[in-house]
Amino acid sequence: MQQSLHFLQAPSLELRSLVQQELQANPTLEEKVEEPEDKEDEWDDEINEIRKMDEDWREYFSQNNRPNTPTSELQKRRQFLFDSQVEQETLSDHLISQLMLSTENEDILRAAETIIGNLNENGYLTVPLDEIATSARVTPEQAQTALTLIQSFHPPGVGARDLSETLLIQLAQRGRGESLETELIRNDLERLGRKRYLELSRHYKVPTERIQEAAEYIGRLQPHPGASYSADLPQNVVQPEAAFVKVGNTWTAQLNDDPIPRLKISDTYKDLMGQNLGDKNLKEYLRERIRAGKFLIKCLYQRQQTIENILNEIAKRQEDFFENGIGNLKPLTMNQVAEAVGVHETTVSRAASNKYAQTPWGVFPIKFFFTSGYTTSEGETMANTSIKDSISALIDRENPHKPLSDSEIVDILKDRGIEMARRTVAKYRAELGILPSNLRRQL
Repeated sequence: MQQSLHFLQAPSLELRSLVQQELQANPTLEEKVEEPEDKEDEWDDEINEIRKMDEDWREYFSQNNRPNTPTSELQKRRQFLFDSQVEQETLSDHLISQLMLSTENEDILRAAETIIGNLNENGYLTVPLDEIATSARVTPEQAQTALTLIQSFHPPGVGARDLSETLLIQLAQRGRGESLETELIRNDLERLGRKRYLELSRHYKVPTERIQEAAEYIGRLQPHPGASYSADLPQNVVQPEAAFVKVGNTWTAQLNDDPIPRLKISDTYKDLMGQNLGDKNLKEYLRERIRAGKFLIKCLYQRQQTIENILNEIAKRQEDFFENGIGNLKPLTMNQVAEAVGVHETTVSRAASNKYAQTPWGVFPIKFFFTSGYTTSEGETMANTSIKDSISALIDRENPHKPLSDSEIVDILKDRGIEMARRTVAKYRAELGILPSNLRRQL
């Protein structure tokens, strides 16, 4: 079951690597070459055999782990868990979400948003603080307060202006603000980097071993606190699991099976099992390897079937999106898809994790299609992604010499029947990578 879960959650590129490892570890497995048409019946027989082995797998995912008598509060918490993180989080997303819970002071919020907008991919502030104050129309003291607030956020060390500062922030958050490590970074980072431990030992009047220990501790700190959120990381290179295409009048999902090898049990080892080997242990070993190989083939087959069923349900429920674009995305929860497909919510969550799909409007994470929504005054439901698209369209059409403030956007949306707090508009605007109105204004 653990292997099934691992394969279900792995994206196709990672899955291919896992399958290659299994091929090397199990001698009875081999990659299946393209068969002539007259041997298709043989492949169908294998698939039918695999289908017969599915009952325990299906029952596990559709029934296990459901609370017997879930309370309303428990259901809300679980729903929040499965519907959260519908899009890959950026450093700006991560910081803005913390900022909105940290202060209600408009000046500090404005200065902090400006600072976040000027952090580089490593989490460093690249603009002088006096320029931040001017851009945000706040005093230098308020800009410093905003920076200090951001430097208290996760990831530790974010908002620093150089290497020394980010290391000092991390030490302070670990309760080592008055330690030898802090003194070394503040006063002797260059000598420490050159490993002049003997000189530092004499200067600080401590054993050389203590200097080495401090250097090792500092070496475990994160010099680039924002790097893990960079969109250019190698692990974020994606290959779509499937493509949504229109067949006749119906949208459907077509899986990309190319990265996943087709496997079979080697005929050589099948023949060996039919012979009198004379070695009981060898025969038992082969039987176990063949059993493991068949289960692996079943896992791969079931993975593809599960993902295909989930994507086809998404295609059915998000037809307006595929026809007309992001502004027509409908609210959709993983629980709704799980009930329609006949699996558990955790199965949908794992099947959607770290996977992408090709659409007429570009490549999107599968979790993109699961989004909460708002009900308008007319009783219609809108996904928050559609609302973001509306905000983006409003800003695209604004007067560049008099850009729309977040409060003005709130009023426009209210006129359209969408009640929303200014703070939520600010959050969505930041997630779209759009600067505050004072920074969009053109002279």
